[in-house]
Amino acid sequence: GSGDGQGQILQRFPEKDWEDNPFPQGIELFCQPSGWQLFTERNPPTFFVAVLTDINSERHYCACFTFWEAVESTQLQSHPRNGEGDEEEGEEEPSSPVQPAQLFAPKSLVLVSRLDHTEVFRNSLGLIYTIYVDGLNVSLENVIGNLLTCTIPITGGAQ
Repeated sequence: GSGDGQGQILQRFPEKDWEDNPFPQGIELFCQPSGWQLFTERNPPTFFVAVLTDINSERHYCACFTFWEAVESTQLQSHPRNGEGDEEEGEEEPSSPVQPAQLFAPKSLVLVSRLDHTEVFRNSLGLIYTIYVDGLNVSLENVIGNLLTCTIPITGGAQ
């Protein structure tokens, strides 16, 4: 009714925690600090980076790219009016002149790193978002796998 809700992790990479870098608990709360709310219009995508500090005082840079997707309205079912029961066959209920508003829900892509590289985070999440919204024939799992497995040369070493 109010449009407020809770965030939910739909997918994560890697699927299991790394021993030296566990998945931040409660990150879905961090993605929408004002709460998960539905909107009647599509907002432009947003990006921000926040620093989370764990119990060992280690920093985790959390880049959050949020965009809005249309959701199905759950209020489209017809309900009996004024306590009336089933209508007789052949009678049709007049259609409502007011159509329910289209609602949009936030969806966030989050990148967590121990390194502080804001532009790399923005570009990587922007690429994933573009592939997702353009419906390209590339699975997000492959894109993310390719981003995570790129080899970075040692400073001063051979390219």
